[in-house]
Amino acid sequence: MNETPTLIGVITRGSLIEGMEMKLDTSQDVEDVKAGKFVVIRGKKSEFFSMITDMKLDATNPEILINPPHEDDALVREVLSGQSTYATVSLRPMLSMALGEVLSGDEDAKPVKAIPAHFSSVYDAAESDVGRVFGVEDESGRYFNMGTPLDMDTPVCINLDRLVERSNGVFGKTGTGKTFLTRLLLCGMIKSDKAVSFIFDMHSEYGWGGRKESRSGVSFAKGLRELFPNKVAVFSLDPESTRQRGSAPDHEVHIAFDQIWVEDILSLQDELRLNPTALEAAHLIVNRYGNKWLKTLLDEGEHDIKAFAESIGAHPESLSALYRKLSRLKSFPFLSEASLSTDVIKTMLDYINRGINIVLEFGQQTSMLAYLLVANIITRRIHHEYVMRSERYFATRNAADQPRHLVITIEEAHKFLNPLAAKQTIFGIIAREMRKYYVSLLIIDQRPSGIDEEVLSQIGTKVIALLNDEKDIGAVLTGVSNASGLKSVLASLDTKQQALVMGHAVPMPVVVKSREYDEQFYEDMGWVGEEGRKLKAEVGKAALFDE
Repeated sequence: MNETPTLIGVITRGSLIEGMEMKLDTSQDVEDVKAGKFVVIRGKKSEFFSMITDMKLDATNPEILINPPHEDDALVREVLSGQSTYATVSLRPMLSMALGEVLSGDEDAKPVKAIPAHFSSVYDAAESDVGRVFGVEDESGRYFNMGTPLDMDTPVCINLDRLVERSNGVFGKTGTGKTFLTRLLLCGMIKSDKAVSFIFDMHSEYGWGGRKESRSGVSFAKGLRELFPNKVAVFSLDPESTRQRGSAPDHEVHIAFDQIWVEDILSLQDELRLNPTALEAAHLIVNRYGNKWLKTLLDEGEHDIKAFAESIGAHPESLSALYRKLSRLKSFPFLSEASLSTDVIKTMLDYINRGINIVLEFGQQTSMLAYLLVANIITRRIHHEYVMRSERYFATRNAADQPRHLVITIEEAHKFLNPLAAKQTIFGIIAREMRKYYVSLLIIDQRPSGIDEEVLSQIGTKVIALLNDEKDIGAVLTGVSNASGLKSVLASLDTKQQALVMGHAVPMPVVVKSREYDEQFYEDMGWVGEEGRKLKAEVGKAALFDE
């Protein structure tokens, strides 16, 4: 790439709070200027790395606009262009550095506390500028290429060390590629071993190959189990569905009724339309029967619910409502009334301890009730185990006791983290604790406005695809300074393969064209395929005989 910077304009006015205004250079076509583009303002002492947030047409004399030249008057139009008529571009400085300074991966980005002078030059960002700000992929695994800036062909990297420090989110309306963006983030974490991932795969899109839509039609993208065969295990709630797709799960998942606690039912209140008195009745059963509470309820409910209510001191109608709602659980084939000899959650924890990432496929069990229930049961158990291990490590300070950092990926996050559920469920607890107990979340959602504001404010890094709803746009920008300029950037994103990346893992917000999930990407992740494995074996054999 040519490193000679291209002058695109000069600063004419602005303020620290409202941002800067640039007059577009006459050599530039206003139609080539795009919201979200990464540019650099060169001052006398500092460089201001900025984002284009808006464009405006203007004129020195209002009469020109009242009587515009006819479309056939090309000469008049050319004479007026750039002098009497011109374009101004709004810039939002996001980061400042001393001239020639390089941002270290251990440094925090420096907030903009000064402004450039009048007539400071504005340039297209060069490849070296992107590398200075966002870092460069290397063998350390700290940086991971997410894509390229608008109108550039150089990688924008996220800092994986920073990414796993907090909970993160991928947002966008349906059809904007949230699954694709999530898969990129997961590949970065898995390849670098920065954290272990547990993915609740509601639509079976992450473990094995999934559909990939492109301009040339529908093809299939490789799943995490295929790309990282030694680092990823697939567990399945519906093994038959997994086999029908030509794959075999590493483990089948069965959960016993005695592994379901009342706390797991809390997030199902909206889905089951449970009222508070029904949940109070559930607690009364637990007080009497312990972990056998659910089986007892379903057994007794078939006989005499009124007598059962009297025996535990519950209101008959509330208990009857609880029984009717929870009877739906009997239809789930992965639930077992009897206690199981093998505890699959212990098996999952063993995999996590060994650094093996887990994809839990739901197959045909894609009802929201099944997803909410299973995610709560497993996450609560894992979190409980992590709290114990973390506290043991805090006491002993022995490196052998330190838990591996775990990232739990959930879809339809607003169902788990709405204002009511976030205060009661395990996911709300994890989001608020941040990294205290070595567990964080990667949440995926098309309705961020449904997520509790306190939880959204704790999200460290956000990858935001196109959103149309004003409430959703306002929600993802919760806690972001100078959010008004970013609103116009979000509104201008393409429906596919573009996202605004902002937060803890990047020094400044940036719009990226996401990396292609293709053969080159597979190779970058270390996948060699059958032909590659044969070639490696032949080369190794030849080297052996040469010796």
